Amino acid sequence: MASRRTYTFIVLMFVVGLNLRPAMSSVAPLLSRLQETAGLSPASAGILTTLPVLFLGLSAPLAPLLAKQLGSERALSSALLLLTCGLILRGMPVPGALFIGSAMAGSAIGLAGTLLPALVKRELPHSADLLTGLYTMALCFGGALGAGLSVPLMQWLGSWQLSLMSWSLLALVSLALWMISMPTAQHTPLNPRTSASLAQLMRKPLTWHVMLFMGIQSSMAYIVFGWLPTLLVYRGYDEAAAGWTMAISIMCQLVSALGAPWLARLTHDQRPALLLVLFSTALGLWMLLIAPLAWKWPGAVLLGIGQGGSFSLALSLLVLRTANSRLAGQLSGLVQGGGYTLAALGPFGVGLMLQAGAELDHIAWLLILLIVICCGFALLAGRNRQLDDHSGELLVHRG
Repeated sequence: MASRRTYTFIVLMFVVGLNLRPAMSSVAPLLSRLQETAGLSPASAGILTTLPVLFLGLSAPLAPLLAKQLGSERALSSALLLLTCGLILRGMPVPGALFIGSAMAGSAIGLAGTLLPALVKRELPHSADLLTGLYTMALCFGGALGAGLSVPLMQWLGSWQLSLMSWSLLALVSLALWMISMPTAQHTPLNPRTSASLAQLMRKPLTWHVMLFMGIQSSMAYIVFGWLPTLLVYRGYDEAAAGWTMAISIMCQLVSALGAPWLARLTHDQRPALLLVLFSTALGLWMLLIAPLAWKWPGAVLLGIGQGGSFSLALSLLVLRTANSRLAGQLSGLVQGGGYTLAALGPFGVGLMLQAGAELDHIAWLLILLIVICCGFALLAGRNRQLDDHSGELLVHRG
Protein backbone atom coordinates (compact mmCIF):
# COMPACT_ATOMS: atom_id res chain seq x y z
CA MET A 1 0.00 0.00 0.00
CA ALA A 2 1.34 3.44 -0.92
CA SER A 3 2.64 5.57 1.96
CA ARG A 4 1.88 9.20 2.75
CA ARG A 5 5.38 10.05 1.52
CA THR A 6 4.53 8.48 -1.84
CA TYR A 7 1.28 10.41 -2.24
CA THR A 8 2.96 13.66 -1.20
CA PHE A 9 5.73 13.15 -3.73
CA ILE A 10 3.26 12.41 -6.55
CA VAL A 11 1.31 15.61 -5.80
CA LEU A 12 4.51 17.68 -5.63
CA MET A 13 5.78 16.13 -8.85
CA PHE A 14 2.54 17.09 -10.59
CA VAL A 15 2.61 20.65 -9.23
CA VAL A 16 6.23 21.17 -10.29
CA GLY A 17 5.49 19.67 -13.71
CA LEU A 18 2.75 22.26 -14.28
CA ASN A 19 5.46 24.96 -14.35
CA LEU A 20 7.75 23.44 -16.96
CA ARG A 21 5.85 24.43 -20.13
CA PRO A 22 3.92 27.74 -19.69
CA ALA A 23 7.18 29.71 -20.01
CA MET A 24 7.33 28.54 -23.63
CA SER A 25 3.72 27.92 -24.64
CA SER A 26 2.55 31.30 -23.29
CA VAL A 27 4.72 33.20 -25.79
CA ALA A 28 3.48 31.53 -28.98
CA PRO A 29 -0.09 32.94 -29.02
CA LEU A 30 1.36 36.44 -28.42
CA LEU A 31 4.09 36.17 -31.05
CA SER A 32 2.21 38.08 -33.74
CA ARG A 33 1.45 40.83 -31.20
CA LEU A 34 5.11 40.92 -30.15
CA GLN A 35 6.19 41.28 -33.78
CA GLU A 36 3.83 44.26 -34.13
CA THR A 37 4.39 46.06 -30.82
CA ALA A 38 7.97 45.09 -29.96
CA GLY A 39 9.21 45.26 -33.53
CA LEU A 40 10.45 41.67 -33.66
CA SER A 41 11.37 40.34 -37.09
CA PRO A 42 10.59 36.67 -37.89
CA ALA A 43 14.26 35.85 -37.25
CA SER A 44 14.18 37.68 -33.87
CA ALA A 45 10.94 35.89 -33.02
CA GLY A 46 12.71 32.65 -33.93
CA ILE A 47 15.50 33.53 -31.50
CA LEU A 48 12.93 34.29 -28.79
CA THR A 49 11.26 30.89 -29.22
CA THR A 50 14.67 29.17 -29.43
CA LEU A 51 16.33 30.73 -26.36
CA PRO A 52 14.38 28.80 -23.69
CA VAL A 53 14.96 25.51 -25.49
CA LEU A 54 18.66 26.25 -26.06
CA PHE A 55 19.29 27.18 -22.44
CA LEU A 56 17.18 24.22 -21.35
CA GLY A 57 19.64 22.01 -23.20
CA LEU A 58 22.73 23.84 -21.96
CA SER A 59 21.63 23.72 -18.32
CA ALA A 60 20.39 20.11 -18.21
CA PRO A 61 23.89 18.53 -17.91
CA LEU A 62 24.56 20.80 -14.90
CA ALA A 63 21.67 19.31 -12.93
CA PRO A 64 23.55 16.20 -11.67
CA LEU A 65 26.43 18.45 -10.51
CA LEU A 66 24.02 20.79 -8.73
CA ALA A 67 22.28 17.81 -7.14
CA LYS A 68 25.63 16.49 -5.91
CA GLN A 69 26.46 19.84 -4.28
CA LEU A 70 23.06 20.76 -2.82
CA GLY A 71 21.08 17.53 -2.88
CA SER A 72 18.35 16.87 -5.45
CA GLU A 73 15.63 18.47 -3.31
CA ARG A 74 17.42 21.80 -2.74
CA ALA A 75 18.62 21.82 -6.33
CA LEU A 76 15.00 21.63 -7.48
CA SER A 77 14.10 24.49 -5.11
CA SER A 78 16.85 26.58 -6.71
CA ALA A 79 15.49 25.77 -10.18
CA LEU A 80 11.98 26.90 -9.20
CA LEU A 81 13.39 30.14 -7.75
CA LEU A 82 15.31 30.81 -10.97
CA LEU A 83 12.14 30.11 -12.97
CA THR A 84 10.15 32.61 -10.89
CA CYS A 85 12.78 35.31 -11.41
CA GLY A 86 13.01 34.65 -15.14
CA LEU A 87 9.25 34.82 -15.63
CA ILE A 88 9.11 38.16 -13.80
CA LEU A 89 12.08 39.60 -15.70
CA ARG A 90 10.78 38.82 -19.17
CA GLY A 91 7.84 41.18 -18.70
CA MET A 92 9.92 44.08 -17.37
CA PRO A 93 10.13 47.24 -19.56
CA VAL A 94 13.92 46.92 -19.79
CA PRO A 95 15.88 46.45 -23.05
CA GLY A 96 16.69 42.78 -23.56
CA ALA A 97 14.64 41.67 -20.53
CA LEU A 98 12.31 39.58 -22.70
CA PHE A 99 15.24 37.57 -24.07
CA ILE A 100 17.23 37.34 -20.81
CA GLY A 101 14.17 36.31 -18.81
CA SER A 102 13.30 33.67 -21.41
CA ALA A 103 16.85 32.28 -21.20
CA MET A 104 16.64 32.18 -17.38
CA ALA A 105 13.30 30.38 -17.55
CA GLY A 106 14.71 27.86 -20.01
CA SER A 107 17.71 27.19 -17.75
CA ALA A 108 15.41 26.61 -14.78
CA ILE A 109 13.23 24.22 -16.78
CA GLY A 110 16.32 22.31 -17.92
CA LEU A 111 17.49 21.85 -14.33
CA ALA A 112 14.07 20.89 -12.94
CA GLY A 113 13.23 18.61 -15.87
CA THR A 114 16.51 16.73 -15.43
CA LEU A 115 16.24 16.39 -11.65
CA LEU A 116 12.68 15.04 -11.57
CA PRO A 117 13.21 11.74 -13.52
CA ALA A 118 16.00 10.79 -11.10
CA LEU A 119 13.79 11.63 -8.12
CA VAL A 120 10.98 9.53 -9.62
CA LYS A 121 13.39 6.61 -10.11
CA ARG A 122 14.51 6.99 -6.47
CA GLU A 123 11.08 7.34 -4.90
CA LEU A 124 9.16 4.76 -6.99
CA PRO A 125 11.68 2.62 -8.89
CA HIS A 126 9.20 -0.11 -9.94
CA SER A 127 6.59 2.29 -11.31
CA ALA A 128 8.93 4.96 -12.65
CA ASP A 129 7.67 4.69 -16.24
CA LEU A 130 4.02 5.08 -15.20
CA LEU A 131 4.83 7.98 -12.86
CA THR A 132 6.73 9.59 -15.72
CA GLY A 133 3.49 9.45 -17.69
CA LEU A 134 1.68 11.32 -14.91
CA TYR A 135 4.50 13.86 -14.78
CA THR A 136 4.29 14.32 -18.55
CA MET A 137 0.55 14.85 -18.22
CA ALA A 138 1.29 17.70 -15.80
CA LEU A 139 3.70 19.19 -18.35
CA CYS A 140 1.06 18.99 -21.07
CA PHE A 141 -1.62 20.52 -18.85
CA GLY A 142 0.71 23.38 -17.97
CA GLY A 143 1.49 23.86 -21.65
CA ALA A 144 -2.21 23.96 -22.50
CA LEU A 145 -2.85 26.57 -19.81
CA GLY A 146 -0.04 28.71 -21.19
CA ALA A 147 -1.32 28.47 -24.75
CA GLY A 148 -5.00 28.96 -23.97
CA LEU A 149 -4.83 31.71 -21.33
CA SER A 150 -2.11 34.00 -22.70
CA VAL A 151 -4.39 36.06 -24.96
CA PRO A 152 -7.27 36.23 -22.42
CA LEU A 153 -4.77 37.28 -19.71
CA MET A 154 -3.41 39.97 -22.02
CA GLN A 155 -6.92 41.27 -22.62
CA TRP A 156 -7.82 41.11 -18.92
CA LEU A 157 -4.55 42.59 -17.55
CA GLY A 158 -4.15 45.11 -20.34
CA SER A 159 -0.72 44.22 -21.73
CA TRP A 160 1.30 41.30 -23.05
CA GLN A 161 4.01 42.09 -20.46
CA LEU A 162 1.67 41.43 -17.53
CA SER A 163 0.31 38.35 -19.27
CA LEU A 164 3.82 36.88 -19.49
CA MET A 165 4.73 37.91 -15.93
CA SER A 166 1.57 36.40 -14.43
CA TRP A 167 2.97 32.86 -14.80
CA SER A 168 5.54 33.66 -12.10
CA LEU A 169 2.72 33.33 -9.52
CA LEU A 170 2.28 29.65 -10.36
CA ALA A 171 6.03 29.10 -10.05
CA LEU A 172 6.14 30.93 -6.72
CA VAL A 173 3.28 28.85 -5.26
CA SER A 174 4.98 25.65 -6.46
CA LEU A 175 8.28 26.73 -4.89
CA ALA A 176 6.56 27.32 -1.55
CA LEU A 177 4.79 23.94 -1.63
CA TRP A 178 7.99 22.12 -2.62
CA MET A 179 10.05 23.73 0.16
CA ILE A 180 7.39 22.95 2.78
CA SER A 181 6.72 19.33 1.78
CA MET A 182 9.70 18.12 -0.30
CA PRO A 183 10.80 14.53 0.39
CA THR A 184 13.80 14.06 2.65
CA ALA A 185 16.83 12.54 0.99
CA GLN A 186 17.53 8.87 1.49
CA HIS A 187 21.30 8.76 1.08
CA THR A 188 23.03 5.58 0.02
CA PRO A 189 26.82 5.24 0.00
CA LEU A 190 28.29 5.71 -3.46
CA ASN A 191 30.99 3.25 -4.49
CA PRO A 192 33.28 5.00 -7.01
CA ARG A 193 33.94 1.66 -8.71
CA THR A 194 30.27 1.39 -9.64
CA SER A 195 29.76 4.97 -10.78
CA ALA A 196 29.68 5.43 -14.54
CA SER A 197 31.17 8.62 -15.96
CA LEU A 198 29.58 10.77 -18.64
CA ALA A 199 32.41 9.75 -20.98
CA GLN A 200 31.44 6.09 -20.50
CA LEU A 201 27.81 6.90 -21.18
CA MET A 202 28.72 8.77 -24.35
CA ARG A 203 30.61 5.75 -25.66
CA LYS A 204 27.44 3.66 -25.61
CA PRO A 205 25.36 3.80 -28.83
CA LEU A 206 22.20 3.37 -26.73
CA THR A 207 22.83 6.78 -25.15
CA TRP A 208 22.96 8.41 -28.58
CA HIS A 209 19.86 6.58 -29.80
CA VAL A 210 17.84 7.90 -26.85
CA MET A 211 19.37 11.38 -27.17
CA LEU A 212 18.62 11.73 -30.89
CA PHE A 213 15.08 10.46 -30.44
CA MET A 214 14.62 12.93 -27.58
CA GLY A 215 16.12 15.75 -29.63
CA ILE A 216 14.05 15.33 -32.80
CA GLN A 217 10.71 14.74 -31.07
CA SER A 218 11.43 17.68 -28.74
CA SER A 219 12.25 19.87 -31.72
CA MET A 220 8.79 19.06 -33.11
CA ALA A 221 7.22 19.95 -29.76
CA TYR A 222 8.98 23.30 -29.46
CA ILE A 223 8.24 24.20 -33.06
CA VAL A 224 4.58 23.66 -32.19
CA PHE A 225 4.92 25.62 -28.93
CA GLY A 226 6.76 28.45 -30.66
CA TRP A 227 5.23 28.67 -34.11
CA LEU A 228 1.97 26.75 -34.54
CA PRO A 229 -0.33 29.70 -33.72
CA THR A 230 1.65 31.94 -36.09
CA LEU A 231 1.50 29.33 -38.85
CA LEU A 232 -2.24 28.99 -38.29
CA VAL A 233 -2.64 32.78 -38.50
CA TYR A 234 -0.94 32.54 -41.90
CA ARG A 235 -3.71 30.11 -42.84
CA GLY A 236 -6.41 32.64 -41.88
CA TYR A 237 -7.06 32.11 -38.15
CA ASP A 238 -7.32 35.04 -35.75
CA GLU A 239 -4.96 35.18 -32.73
CA ALA A 240 -7.38 33.77 -30.18
CA ALA A 241 -8.59 30.93 -32.45
CA ALA A 242 -5.00 29.95 -33.25
CA GLY A 243 -4.10 29.96 -29.55
CA TRP A 244 -7.10 27.83 -28.61
CA THR A 245 -6.40 25.37 -31.45
CA MET A 246 -2.94 24.84 -29.99
CA ALA A 247 -4.41 24.67 -26.48
CA ILE A 248 -6.87 21.94 -27.54
CA SER A 249 -4.03 20.04 -29.17
CA ILE A 250 -1.98 20.28 -25.98
CA MET A 251 -5.00 19.24 -23.88
CA CYS A 252 -5.22 16.09 -26.00
CA GLN A 253 -1.66 15.38 -24.93
CA LEU A 254 -2.96 14.73 -21.42
CA VAL A 255 -4.57 11.44 -22.44
CA SER A 256 -1.64 10.08 -24.42
CA ALA A 257 0.96 11.33 -21.94
CA LEU A 258 -0.65 9.19 -19.24
CA GLY A 259 -1.69 6.32 -21.50
CA ALA A 260 1.40 5.81 -23.67
CA PRO A 261 3.55 4.19 -20.93
CA TRP A 262 0.67 1.79 -20.16
CA LEU A 263 0.36 0.99 -23.87
CA ALA A 264 4.11 0.38 -24.10
CA ARG A 265 3.84 -2.23 -21.30
CA LEU A 266 1.57 -4.38 -23.48
CA THR A 267 4.43 -5.25 -25.83
CA HIS A 268 7.91 -6.69 -25.39
CA ASP A 269 9.54 -3.29 -25.89
CA GLN A 270 8.59 0.31 -26.67
CA ARG A 271 9.06 0.28 -30.46
CA PRO A 272 5.41 -0.26 -31.50
CA ALA A 273 4.19 2.48 -29.15
CA LEU A 274 6.91 4.89 -30.33
CA LEU A 275 6.08 4.38 -34.01
CA LEU A 276 2.35 4.77 -33.33
CA VAL A 277 2.71 8.15 -31.61
CA LEU A 278 5.15 9.45 -34.24
CA PHE A 279 2.70 8.51 -37.02
CA SER A 280 -0.07 10.34 -35.15
CA THR A 281 2.16 13.45 -34.90
CA ALA A 282 2.95 13.43 -38.62
CA LEU A 283 -0.70 12.94 -39.60
CA GLY A 284 -1.81 15.73 -37.27
CA LEU A 285 0.72 18.18 -38.75
CA TRP A 286 -0.42 17.28 -42.26
CA MET A 287 -4.07 17.91 -41.36
CA LEU A 288 -3.35 21.26 -39.70
CA LEU A 289 -0.84 22.72 -42.15
CA ILE A 290 -1.60 21.11 -45.54
CA ALA A 291 -5.08 19.56 -45.60
CA PRO A 292 -8.26 21.68 -45.99
CA LEU A 293 -9.20 23.79 -42.96
CA ALA A 294 -12.15 21.49 -42.25
CA TRP A 295 -9.61 18.93 -40.97
CA LYS A 296 -8.27 21.27 -38.27
CA TRP A 297 -9.98 19.64 -35.26
CA PRO A 298 -9.01 16.02 -36.10
CA GLY A 299 -5.56 17.40 -36.88
CA ALA A 300 -5.30 19.15 -33.52
CA VAL A 301 -6.39 15.98 -31.71
CA LEU A 302 -3.99 13.67 -33.58
CA LEU A 303 -1.09 16.10 -33.16
CA GLY A 304 -1.78 16.31 -29.43
CA ILE A 305 -2.08 12.54 -29.01
CA GLY A 306 1.15 11.99 -30.94
CA GLN A 307 3.21 14.64 -29.19
CA GLY A 308 1.98 13.83 -25.70
CA GLY A 309 2.72 10.15 -26.21
CA SER A 310 6.13 10.66 -27.81
CA PHE A 311 7.33 13.02 -25.07
CA SER A 312 6.00 10.76 -22.32
CA LEU A 313 7.76 7.76 -23.83
CA ALA A 314 10.97 9.77 -24.36
CA LEU A 315 11.08 10.58 -20.64
CA SER A 316 10.14 6.99 -19.79
CA LEU A 317 13.16 5.80 -21.77
CA LEU A 318 15.41 7.67 -19.32
CA VAL A 319 14.26 5.41 -16.49
CA LEU A 320 13.64 2.25 -18.52
CA ARG A 321 17.12 2.30 -20.08
CA THR A 322 18.90 2.62 -16.70
CA ALA A 323 19.27 0.21 -13.78
CA ASN A 324 19.33 2.74 -10.89
CA SER A 325 18.45 6.31 -9.98
CA ARG A 326 22.06 7.53 -10.19
CA LEU A 327 22.39 6.36 -13.79
CA ALA A 328 18.92 7.74 -14.53
CA GLY A 329 20.08 11.16 -13.35
CA GLN A 330 23.28 11.00 -15.41
CA LEU A 331 21.51 9.78 -18.53
CA SER A 332 18.77 12.37 -17.99
CA GLY A 333 21.28 15.22 -17.86
CA LEU A 334 23.22 14.00 -20.87
CA VAL A 335 20.24 13.10 -23.05
CA GLN A 336 18.19 16.17 -22.20
CA GLY A 337 21.24 18.41 -22.54
CA GLY A 338 22.18 17.15 -25.98
CA GLY A 339 18.60 16.53 -27.07
CA TYR A 340 17.27 19.96 -26.18
CA THR A 341 20.30 21.73 -27.62
CA LEU A 342 19.52 19.91 -30.87
CA ALA A 343 15.82 20.71 -30.44
CA ALA A 344 16.61 24.43 -30.21
CA LEU A 345 17.57 24.41 -33.89
CA GLY A 346 13.95 23.66 -34.84
CA PRO A 347 12.17 26.87 -33.78
CA PHE A 348 15.08 29.00 -35.01
CA GLY A 349 15.09 27.16 -38.34
CA VAL A 350 11.37 27.80 -38.84
CA GLY A 351 11.94 31.49 -38.12
CA LEU A 352 14.70 31.64 -40.74
CA MET A 353 12.52 29.83 -43.28
CA LEU A 354 9.67 32.28 -42.73
CA GLN A 355 12.11 35.19 -42.99
CA ALA A 356 13.28 33.78 -46.32
CA GLY A 357 9.68 33.57 -47.56
CA ALA A 358 9.29 29.78 -47.45
CA GLU A 359 5.86 28.39 -48.30
CA LEU A 360 3.85 26.86 -45.48
CA ASP A 361 3.55 23.56 -47.40
CA HIS A 362 7.35 23.30 -47.68
CA ILE A 363 7.79 23.87 -43.95
CA ALA A 364 5.15 21.22 -43.18
CA TRP A 365 6.73 18.58 -45.41
CA LEU A 366 10.16 19.26 -43.90
CA LEU A 367 8.73 18.68 -40.42
CA ILE A 368 7.13 15.42 -41.56
CA LEU A 369 10.49 14.32 -43.02
CA LEU A 370 12.13 14.94 -39.65
CA ILE A 371 9.50 12.73 -38.01
CA VAL A 372 10.33 9.95 -40.49
CA ILE A 373 14.01 10.26 -39.48
CA CYS A 374 12.93 10.17 -35.82
CA CYS A 375 11.23 6.82 -36.49
CA GLY A 376 14.64 5.32 -37.25
CA PHE A 377 16.02 6.35 -33.87
CA ALA A 378 12.80 5.17 -32.19
CA LEU A 379 13.42 1.67 -33.55
CA LEU A 380 16.88 1.70 -31.93
CA ALA A 381 16.04 3.45 -28.64
CA GLY A 382 12.86 1.42 -28.12
CA ARG A 383 14.61 -1.96 -27.88
CA ASN A 384 14.55 -3.70 -24.51
CA ARG A 385 18.06 -2.71 -23.37
CA GLN A 386 19.36 -1.27 -20.11
CA LEU A 387 22.53 0.50 -18.94
CA ASP A 388 23.96 -1.03 -15.74
CA ASP A 389 27.11 -0.16 -13.77
CA HIS A 390 26.75 -2.49 -10.76
CA SER A 391 29.66 -4.66 -11.87
CA GLY A 392 32.06 -1.70 -11.87
CA GLU A 393 31.87 -1.42 -15.65
CA LEU A 394 29.12 0.23 -17.66
CA LEU A 395 27.34 -2.52 -19.58
CA VAL A 396 24.27 -2.74 -21.79
CA HIS A 397 22.10 -5.80 -21.26
CA ARG A 398 18.53 -6.82 -21.91
CA GLY A 399 16.10 -5.12 -19.53
